Amino acid sequence: MTKKSLLVLLGMVMALMLVLAACGGSDEPASTEEDPDVEEPAEGEEEAEGEGEEAASGEPQQGGEIVLSTSGEPVTFNPLYSQDSASADVIDLIHVSLLQTDEELNLIPYLATDLPEISEDGLEYTYTLNEGVLFHDGEELTAEDVKFTHDIFINPDYTGPRAGDFDTLESIEVVDDYTVKFILSEVDASFDTRSGYGILPKHILEEVPVADLEEHMEYNRNAPIGAGPFEFVDYVDGQYLEVVAHEEYFEGRPNLDKVTFRVASDTNAELLMFETGDTDYMILPATEYATAETYDHGRISSTLALRYDYIGWNNDRPLFQDPKVRQALTMAIDRQLIVDEIMDGKAEVAHVPASPLSWAFPESAPEFDFDPEGAKELLAEAGWEPGSDGILEKDGERFSFEILSNDGNVVRRDIGVIVQQMLGDIGIEVEARQMEWGAFLEQTNAPNYDFDAVVLAWGLATDPDPTAIWHSKEIEAGLNNISYKNDRVDELADQNKKILDQDERAAVIAEIYEEIANDQPYTFLYYPEQHILLSNRVEGFTHHPRVNMYKVNEWYVSE
Repeated sequence: MTKKSLLVLLGMVMALMLVLAACGGSDEPASTEEDPDVEEPAEGEEEAEGEGEEAASGEPQQGGEIVLSTSGEPVTFNPLYSQDSASADVIDLIHVSLLQTDEELNLIPYLATDLPEISEDGLEYTYTLNEGVLFHDGEELTAEDVKFTHDIFINPDYTGPRAGDFDTLESIEVVDDYTVKFILSEVDASFDTRSGYGILPKHILEEVPVADLEEHMEYNRNAPIGAGPFEFVDYVDGQYLEVVAHEEYFEGRPNLDKVTFRVASDTNAELLMFETGDTDYMILPATEYATAETYDHGRISSTLALRYDYIGWNNDRPLFQDPKVRQALTMAIDRQLIVDEIMDGKAEVAHVPASPLSWAFPESAPEFDFDPEGAKELLAEAGWEPGSDGILEKDGERFSFEILSNDGNVVRRDIGVIVQQMLGDIGIEVEARQMEWGAFLEQTNAPNYDFDAVVLAWGLATDPDPTAIWHSKEIEAGLNNISYKNDRVDELADQNKKILDQDERAAVIAEIYEEIANDQPYTFLYYPEQHILLSNRVEGFTHHPRVNMYKVNEWYVSE
């Protein structure tokens, strides 16, 4: 596909979307996950663009409120079950965790007073907690709550996606009210990096069976209580969510009185709300960067996101089980054109499931550059030949499938349309479709995995352990929703967790990346920048490459 034909195609898509918007009304409930131009996570002077951290222009002021927009609706406020960034944004305001990361991705204490004390054999991690930390209902958070929370992860009835994060955790011991010890069955080099889950209140949830906890909406959606800087007030599906300052927050009362999330139908609606002054913050797609630069009342903060965007091929479907086919699909997609035209050049083509911000990012990896003719040759080698209508066939089956993305995400919509055209050019029939976010998650995640291909992104953990996404043990109920299986990757993933030397571990992880890059279970699209559009009245903002709601307790408004 040429640049000119791409622009024509996108112009046609935009014209159609304007017609649909005019016919459909503006109060349709939104449904995409919170993300600038894609999925999960990430996270100005008076000029247009800042470089990550911003310096406050004056003394912090108490009081006032800010309104944020989101084109995705949260699914749960329980941190043990969250998989989407819309939920994570609210969770980060409501809950506290043992540790967190700073904007340079270093582990720093949060609920804990310091980093954990690790035994010489690497099997015991001991945390000391801050005293006097109160939940929103006034009960004190103690080591019992930390144990209660982490016992859920290792309970056989736990139904969430994070059990694999704690497969080396044998038990948790309460030493005293403010000291808790984690005992491992074997060395786990990245265990301390998994100390970022919000701590649940034992006194509220201890009577709920673990098997029922994921569906316990009384807490998970209606009345979540944590010990974070803001307290949950109200959530109206498709409209708004409100939190207010936790007056007894252990790091000091937040500057803001209230934070409101306004739900929008899509990122275009978000931009309109910002333009009219109805909101103060939005994650800005690269497609709207130039427009946002013209706003006198706002500024843009940008940083490289700890994330990559991808197309996931369901390896359980016969169409995508041959690595040659998956390699051909990647070669048929002009990812540089996607970066240049959809992302406005504010990204770089990806080749591995890692971020350039990671200490384990490899110096080299297999690359499958844009080569439609080479893609055709690989498909022919795999037995696919043109049928009477030009669509490839093999053993009587047409090469035809559906590519899904989430409603309201303009970038993913455009990628789906472009991929439809590019693969059509080599004889593959593709239908691009968007779904409401909640329905999308249910259909594409465990236990359903009912999809052919998806356009998504991973917001990455600060530790590069690839187990949670790529190990075959994560297929049944974890994050490996494309059912990828590679025995060598499994072996290396298990090995990497036991290596304490970072250089040695990086070499093992690089081999994992090489295996995955050769297999192409995903077409790795790009490593994006993340852009935040802020009202000039918002001060104290620090741009984190992974966490959208980073230190919101330090934000304030200047009128």
